[in-house]
Amino acid sequence: MAGVEFLVSFITTGELHGLRIGSTLDEVDRAVRHPFVDVVGEEREWLRRDYGLVEFAFNPEPEPEPEQGQGQGQGSEWGMASASIPLHRLASDDDLARAWARSMGVEFPRYTSWVELRDELSRTPGVPELKNTDQGGFLQYRAVSSNVSVIVVDAEDEERGYRVGNGDVWGLDLWAPFRAS
Repeated sequence: MAGVEFLVSFITTGELHGLRIGSTLDEVDRAVRHPFVDVVGEEREWLRRDYGLVEFAFNPEPEPEPEQGQGQGQGSEWGMASASIPLHRLASDDDLARAWARSMGVEFPRYTSWVELRDELSRTPGVPELKNTDQGGFLQYRAVSSNVSVIVVDAEDEERGYRVGNGDVWGLDLWAPFRAS
């Protein structure tokens, strides 16, 4: 699959390889077959899993109360709180794209321009409305219905090289909406 098609699917559905907010660590392990690095908070209050081209952040899900007469459970399960695709890493790491294509079947170019992604979105049915905000050197296009944001470089002096340039997609983020208690 081409990278831009994968990104359009992510923006439209809020799913990344079939994973969404609340997916468990076991579900991520089954869906993503690629080397990773885990970083866990000192008190196990969070977990970040970095696959190079995709990162997931997890929070511990509370353990259900054991039924009367049963022992304590096995501990809390990690639930996905966010996911990101830091595309800017591809500009300086040719091996990352090749490794991701081999393990996950998605082929990304070194750079993805917002114009290219926007054009593909315009040809896709069911695309959520994107709200644009200026983030000081970046533009954010936020799809509220899918909880995905696209961050685009907005600095005319930024040129492509070992970094993404003006108009290129910096990354995409899947975030959990705020819920009032």
